[in-house]
Amino acid sequence: MTEDVTPEAWSGVHRGPLRAGEWVRLVDGKGRKHNFCLEPGKRFFSNRGHLEHDELIGREEGFTVTSSAGGEYLVFRPLLSEFVVSMPRGAAVVYPKDAAQIIAMVDVFPGAHVVEAGVGSGALTCSLLRAVGPHGRVSSYERREEFADVARRNVTQFFGGDHPAWDLTVGDLAEALPAAGERCDRIVLDMLAPWDCLDAAADALLPGGILCAYVATTTQLSRFVETVRLHGGFTEPHAWESLVRDWHVEGSRCGPATR
Repeated sequence: MTEDVTPEAWSGVHRGPLRAGEWVRLVDGKGRKHNFCLEPGKRFFSNRGHLEHDELIGREEGFTVTSSAGGEYLVFRPLLSEFVVSMPRGAAVVYPKDAAQIIAMVDVFPGAHVVEAGVGSGALTCSLLRAVGPHGRVSSYERREEFADVARRNVTQFFGGDHPAWDLTVGDLAEALPAAGERCDRIVLDMLAPWDCLDAAADALLPGGILCAYVATTTQLSRFVETVRLHGGFTEPHAWESLVRDWHVEGSRCGPATR
C-alpha cells in the first residue's frame, strides 16, 4: 500500500532530508556515479570499501561521506535522467536523449492528455507526467502484466507515491483505447508494430492531435511511415533520428569523448 503523492511531489522533485525508500546518487572523485535505494540496515559496497545506508538517511543532500576504505563520495538525489538508466527493468527503457526529443517534438504541454503504449519499464512515463503537470493526464497501455508491474513500481518510486494524473491499463491499445472511449491530445507508441494502432489512434486524437512512434529499426520506420500515408487520416509523417555524444573538456583539451 502506498500513500497518495502530494501536489508538491508531482514533479518528482523531493526536498528535505533523505528518507528510507528514496534513491540516492553517489559521485566519487573521478566522477563515477552509483545509484541505489536507501534501506535501513543495508550497506553500499564499492572498490573503496562500504558505506552504511543509515549514515545517509536523515541528512540533507549535497554532503560528502567517506567509505570504510577512505573513498569520498558526494551524495545527491538522482536526476530523472540518472534514475531511468539505473532503475529496475522489465523491458528496454526510452533513454533520456530520446525522451527529451519526444517531449519537445510532440509538443507535450502542461494540461495535455497523453496516451502511451507500451509502457515498458516506465521511463518515458515519468517524463510525460512531468511534462503534462498536475492538471494533465497520462494514460498508459501495456500488453504484458509483468512489464506493467515493473513500470508501476518504478513510477511510484520516482514520484514517492501514486501519481494522480496516471492511469495504467493492462491490455492492447488497439482494442482497449476504443473500448474506453478516450479522446486525447497526443499518442506515443513504443512497440514492435505501431501500425496496428493507427485506426484506434485516429479515432482517439482530438483535432490537431499528434501521433508519435518510437521505433528501433529501419524496417519498422519504413513500414510505419508508409502505413500512415496509406491510412489517410494523418498529415505527412516526419521521420528523424537523434544522436548525442559526450565531450571531454580539460584545460586546452576539448574534443569528443572516446569512452
